[in-house]
Amino acid sequence: MPDVKVALSTASVYPESTATAFEIAARLGYDGVEVMVWTDPVSQDVDALRRLSDYHGIPILAVHAPCLLITQRVWSTDPWVKLQRAKKAADLLGASTVVVHPPFRWQRGYARDFVAGIWRMADETDVRFAVENMYPWRYRDREMLAYAPDWDVSQDDYRHFTVDLSHTATSRVEALAMVRRMGDRLAHVHLADGVGSAKDEHLVPGRGNQPCAELLGSLAGSGFTGHIVVEVNTRRAMSAAERETDLAEALAFTRLHLAAAAAKVSR
Repeated sequence: MPDVKVALSTASVYPESTATAFEIAARLGYDGVEVMVWTDPVSQDVDALRRLSDYHGIPILAVHAPCLLITQRVWSTDPWVKLQRAKKAADLLGASTVVVHPPFRWQRGYARDFVAGIWRMADETDVRFAVENMYPWRYRDREMLAYAPDWDVSQDDYRHFTVDLSHTATSRVEALAMVRRMGDRLAHVHLADGVGSAKDEHLVPGRGNQPCAELLGSLAGSGFTGHIVVEVNTRRAMSAAERETDLAEALAFTRLHLAAAAAKVSR
Protein backbone atom coordinates (compact mmCIF):
# COMPACT_ATOMS: atom_id res chain seq x y z
CA MET A 1 0.00 0.00 0.00
CA PRO A 2 1.22 3.54 -0.73
CA ASP A 3 1.82 5.72 2.31
CA VAL A 4 -1.45 7.63 1.93
CA LYS A 5 -3.90 7.75 4.81
CA VAL A 6 -7.60 7.22 4.14
CA ALA A 7 -9.89 9.05 6.57
CA LEU A 8 -13.63 9.16 7.16
CA SER A 9 -15.39 12.49 7.24
CA THR A 10 -17.68 12.73 10.24
CA ALA A 11 -20.22 14.22 7.80
CA SER A 12 -20.47 10.79 6.16
CA VAL A 13 -22.52 9.37 9.03
CA TYR A 14 -25.13 12.17 9.16
CA PRO A 15 -27.76 12.14 10.68
CA GLU A 16 -25.78 10.06 13.15
CA SER A 17 -23.42 11.90 15.50
CA THR A 18 -19.77 12.87 15.40
CA ALA A 19 -19.11 10.27 18.10
CA THR A 20 -20.65 7.58 15.89
CA ALA A 21 -18.23 8.48 13.09
CA PHE A 22 -15.24 7.72 15.32
CA GLU A 23 -16.78 4.38 16.30
CA ILE A 24 -17.45 3.38 12.68
CA ALA A 25 -14.04 4.56 11.47
CA ALA A 26 -12.33 2.42 14.10
CA ARG A 27 -14.47 -0.64 13.41
CA LEU A 28 -13.97 -0.51 9.63
CA GLY A 29 -10.24 0.22 9.77
CA TYR A 30 -10.02 3.79 8.50
CA ASP A 31 -6.70 5.53 9.20
CA GLY A 32 -8.34 8.54 10.82
CA VAL A 33 -11.18 11.03 10.62
CA GLU A 34 -11.82 14.51 9.30
CA VAL A 35 -14.01 16.41 11.74
CA MET A 36 -16.75 18.46 10.11
CA VAL A 37 -17.39 21.30 12.55
CA TRP A 38 -21.12 21.93 12.51
CA THR A 39 -24.20 21.97 14.71
CA ASP A 40 -23.31 18.81 16.68
CA PRO A 41 -21.86 20.26 19.93
CA VAL A 42 -19.24 17.49 20.10
CA SER A 43 -17.79 18.60 16.74
CA GLN A 44 -17.16 22.05 18.24
CA ASP A 45 -15.52 20.80 21.46
CA VAL A 46 -11.78 20.13 21.23
CA ASP A 47 -11.64 18.27 24.55
CA ALA A 48 -14.53 15.98 23.58
CA LEU A 49 -12.91 15.28 20.21
CA ARG A 50 -9.59 14.45 21.85
CA ARG A 51 -11.33 11.99 24.19
CA LEU A 52 -13.05 10.28 21.26
CA SER A 53 -9.78 10.08 19.35
CA ASP A 54 -7.95 8.57 22.32
CA TYR A 55 -10.74 6.14 23.21
CA HIS A 56 -11.11 4.72 19.70
CA GLY A 57 -7.43 4.98 18.74
CA ILE A 58 -8.38 7.04 15.68
CA PRO A 59 -6.30 10.14 14.87
CA ILE A 60 -7.91 13.35 13.68
CA LEU A 61 -6.19 14.13 10.38
CA ALA A 62 -8.13 17.24 9.36
CA VAL A 63 -10.61 19.80 10.62
CA HIS A 64 -13.28 21.13 8.27
CA ALA A 65 -13.98 24.74 9.25
CA PRO A 66 -17.69 25.65 9.74
CA CYS A 67 -18.32 27.16 6.29
CA LEU A 68 -21.80 25.82 5.51
CA LEU A 69 -25.02 27.83 5.48
CA ILE A 70 -26.21 25.92 8.54
CA THR A 71 -23.03 26.79 10.47
CA GLN A 72 -23.05 30.56 9.99
CA ARG A 73 -23.20 31.07 13.77
CA VAL A 74 -20.91 28.22 14.82
CA TRP A 75 -17.67 29.46 16.42
CA SER A 76 -18.62 33.13 15.77
CA THR A 77 -20.30 34.98 12.94
CA ASP A 78 -16.92 36.39 11.87
CA PRO A 79 -15.47 34.04 9.20
CA TRP A 80 -11.87 34.93 10.08
CA VAL A 81 -12.49 34.02 13.71
CA LYS A 82 -13.88 30.68 12.52
CA LEU A 83 -10.65 29.99 10.62
CA GLN A 84 -8.49 31.01 13.58
CA ARG A 85 -10.45 28.65 15.83
CA ALA A 86 -10.18 25.87 13.24
CA LYS A 87 -6.41 26.35 13.12
CA LYS A 88 -6.19 26.27 16.91
CA ALA A 89 -8.31 23.10 17.01
CA ALA A 90 -6.09 21.48 14.38
CA ASP A 91 -2.97 22.36 16.38
CA LEU A 92 -4.43 20.96 19.61
CA LEU A 93 -5.72 17.79 17.94
CA GLY A 94 -2.63 17.07 15.86
CA ALA A 95 -4.43 17.57 12.54
CA SER A 96 -2.34 18.69 9.60
CA THR A 97 -5.08 20.32 7.52
CA VAL A 98 -7.93 22.80 7.81
CA VAL A 99 -10.43 22.53 4.96
CA VAL A 100 -12.08 25.81 4.04
CA HIS A 101 -14.66 26.83 1.43
CA PRO A 102 -14.39 30.04 -0.58
CA PRO A 103 -16.66 32.80 0.77
CA PHE A 104 -20.27 33.29 -0.19
CA ARG A 105 -20.63 36.27 -2.53
CA TRP A 106 -22.66 38.20 0.04
CA GLN A 107 -19.71 38.05 2.47
CA ARG A 108 -18.22 40.95 0.53
CA GLY A 109 -15.45 42.10 2.85
CA TYR A 110 -14.36 38.54 3.59
CA ALA A 111 -14.42 37.64 -0.12
CA ARG A 112 -12.44 40.73 -1.10
CA ASP A 113 -9.56 39.83 1.25
CA PHE A 114 -9.90 36.05 1.12
CA VAL A 115 -6.97 35.05 -1.10
CA ALA A 116 -4.51 37.39 0.62
CA GLY A 117 -5.92 36.51 4.05
CA ILE A 118 -5.50 32.79 3.52
CA TRP A 119 -1.88 33.38 2.52
CA ARG A 120 -1.31 35.44 5.68
CA MET A 121 -2.75 32.70 7.87
CA ALA A 122 -0.78 30.02 6.04
CA ASP A 123 2.44 31.94 6.70
CA GLU A 124 1.76 31.81 10.46
CA THR A 125 1.40 28.04 10.90
CA ASP A 126 2.42 24.60 9.68
CA VAL A 127 -1.27 23.69 9.38
CA ARG A 128 -2.32 23.62 5.74
CA PHE A 129 -5.34 25.73 4.79
CA ALA A 130 -6.64 23.66 1.87
CA VAL A 131 -9.27 25.65 -0.07
CA GLU A 132 -11.99 23.45 -1.56
CA ASN A 133 -13.58 23.64 -5.01
CA MET A 134 -17.31 24.34 -4.94
CA TYR A 135 -19.94 24.67 -7.71
CA PRO A 136 -22.58 27.00 -9.18
CA TRP A 137 -26.01 26.75 -7.59
CA ARG A 138 -28.67 25.69 -10.12
CA TYR A 139 -32.43 25.75 -10.13
CA ARG A 140 -34.18 24.55 -13.29
CA ASP A 141 -32.55 26.56 -16.09
CA ARG A 142 -31.04 29.22 -13.81
CA GLU A 143 -27.52 29.32 -12.45
CA MET A 144 -26.36 31.38 -9.48
CA LEU A 145 -22.70 32.06 -8.75
CA ALA A 146 -22.81 31.78 -4.97
CA TYR A 147 -19.07 31.84 -4.18
CA ALA A 148 -16.34 34.47 -4.52
CA PRO A 149 -13.72 35.02 -5.78
CA ASP A 150 -14.70 31.83 -7.68
CA TRP A 151 -16.26 28.43 -7.04
CA ASP A 152 -13.42 26.99 -9.15
CA VAL A 153 -10.64 27.67 -6.66
CA SER A 154 -7.99 26.42 -9.09
CA GLN A 155 -8.43 29.73 -10.92
CA ASP A 156 -6.98 31.60 -7.91
CA ASP A 157 -3.64 31.54 -6.14
CA TYR A 158 -3.73 29.46 -2.96
CA ARG A 159 -0.91 27.59 -1.26
CA HIS A 160 -2.99 24.42 -0.81
CA PHE A 161 -6.13 22.97 -2.36
CA THR A 162 -8.79 20.38 -1.55
CA VAL A 163 -10.43 18.71 -4.53
CA ASP A 164 -13.94 17.31 -4.03
CA LEU A 165 -15.17 14.96 -6.76
CA SER A 166 -18.83 15.36 -5.86
CA HIS A 167 -18.38 19.09 -6.41
CA THR A 168 -16.67 18.57 -9.78
CA ALA A 169 -19.70 16.47 -10.79
CA THR A 170 -22.16 19.16 -9.70
CA SER A 171 -20.19 21.91 -11.42
CA ARG A 172 -19.88 19.71 -14.55
CA VAL A 173 -16.18 20.29 -15.03
CA GLU A 174 -13.44 17.86 -16.00
CA ALA A 175 -12.10 16.76 -12.64
CA LEU A 176 -8.64 15.62 -13.74
CA ALA A 177 -8.09 18.90 -15.59
CA MET A 178 -8.85 20.75 -12.36
CA VAL A 179 -6.44 18.51 -10.49
CA ARG A 180 -3.74 19.26 -13.07
CA ARG A 181 -4.29 23.00 -12.54
CA MET A 182 -3.87 22.47 -8.80
CA GLY A 183 -0.62 20.62 -9.43
CA ASP A 184 1.60 19.95 -6.43
CA ARG A 185 -0.53 22.32 -4.35
CA LEU A 186 -3.21 19.62 -4.11
CA ALA A 187 -2.99 18.74 -0.42
CA HIS A 188 -6.29 17.04 0.37
CA VAL A 189 -8.96 14.97 -1.40
CA HIS A 190 -12.66 14.57 -0.63
CA LEU A 191 -13.47 11.30 -2.34
CA ALA A 192 -17.06 10.89 -3.46
CA ASP A 193 -18.91 10.47 -6.73
CA GLY A 194 -21.70 12.12 -8.68
CA VAL A 195 -23.53 12.10 -12.00
CA GLY A 196 -23.77 15.83 -12.67
CA SER A 197 -27.04 16.53 -10.90
CA ALA A 198 -27.79 20.06 -9.74
CA LYS A 199 -27.64 18.61 -6.22
CA ASP A 200 -24.35 17.93 -4.44
CA GLU A 201 -24.73 14.15 -4.37
CA HIS A 202 -21.69 12.70 -2.56
CA LEU A 203 -22.27 9.18 -3.85
CA VAL A 204 -20.13 6.23 -2.81
CA PRO A 205 -17.08 6.15 -5.15
CA GLY A 206 -17.79 4.02 -8.21
CA ARG A 207 -21.52 4.77 -8.29
CA GLY A 208 -21.26 7.90 -10.44
CA ASN A 209 -19.32 9.11 -13.46
CA GLN A 210 -16.39 10.87 -11.81
CA PRO A 211 -12.80 9.60 -12.35
CA CYS A 212 -12.39 8.39 -8.78
CA ALA A 213 -10.25 5.37 -9.71
CA GLU A 214 -8.12 7.39 -12.12
CA LEU A 215 -7.46 10.07 -9.54
CA LEU A 216 -6.45 7.50 -6.92
CA GLY A 217 -4.15 5.88 -9.44
CA SER A 218 -2.43 9.15 -10.29
CA LEU A 219 -2.01 10.06 -6.61
CA ALA A 220 -0.51 6.68 -5.73
CA GLY A 221 2.18 7.13 -8.35
CA SER A 222 2.90 10.80 -7.79
CA GLY A 223 4.28 10.93 -4.26
CA PHE A 224 1.12 12.59 -2.93
CA THR A 225 1.63 13.38 0.77
CA GLY A 226 -1.87 14.56 1.68
CA HIS A 227 -4.89 12.66 2.93
CA ILE A 228 -7.84 11.08 1.13
CA VAL A 229 -11.12 11.60 2.96
CA VAL A 230 -14.25 9.59 2.19
CA GLU A 231 -17.06 12.15 2.28
CA VAL A 232 -20.25 10.46 1.15
CA ASN A 233 -23.95 10.94 1.78
CA THR A 234 -25.54 8.07 3.75
CA ARG A 235 -28.69 9.94 4.79
CA ARG A 236 -30.91 7.56 2.85
CA ALA A 237 -29.52 4.44 4.50
CA MET A 238 -32.43 2.45 5.91
CA SER A 239 -30.40 1.18 8.88
CA ALA A 240 -27.09 1.55 10.68
CA ALA A 241 -25.94 -1.68 9.01
CA GLU A 242 -26.68 -0.29 5.53
CA ARG A 243 -24.79 2.91 6.35
CA GLU A 244 -21.81 0.94 7.56
CA THR A 245 -21.87 -1.24 4.43
CA ASP A 246 -21.67 1.88 2.24
CA LEU A 247 -18.73 3.23 4.25
CA ALA A 248 -16.96 -0.13 4.10
CA GLU A 249 -17.46 -0.21 0.32
CA ALA A 250 -16.03 3.29 -0.04
CA LEU A 251 -12.95 2.36 2.00
CA ALA A 252 -12.42 -0.85 0.02
CA PHE A 253 -12.74 1.02 -3.29
CA THR A 254 -10.18 3.59 -2.18
CA ARG A 255 -7.60 1.13 -0.90
CA LEU A 256 -8.04 -1.21 -3.86
CA HIS A 257 -7.28 1.48 -6.43
CA LEU A 258 -4.40 2.95 -4.41
CA ALA A 259 -2.84 -0.50 -4.06
CA ALA A 260 -3.34 -1.41 -7.72
CA ALA A 261 -1.64 1.78 -8.88
CA ALA A 262 1.21 1.37 -6.39
CA ALA A 263 1.77 -2.21 -7.61
CA LYS A 264 2.12 -0.98 -11.21
CA VAL A 265 4.65 1.66 -10.17
CA SER A 266 6.76 -0.85 -8.26
CA ARG A 267 7.05 -3.32 -11.17
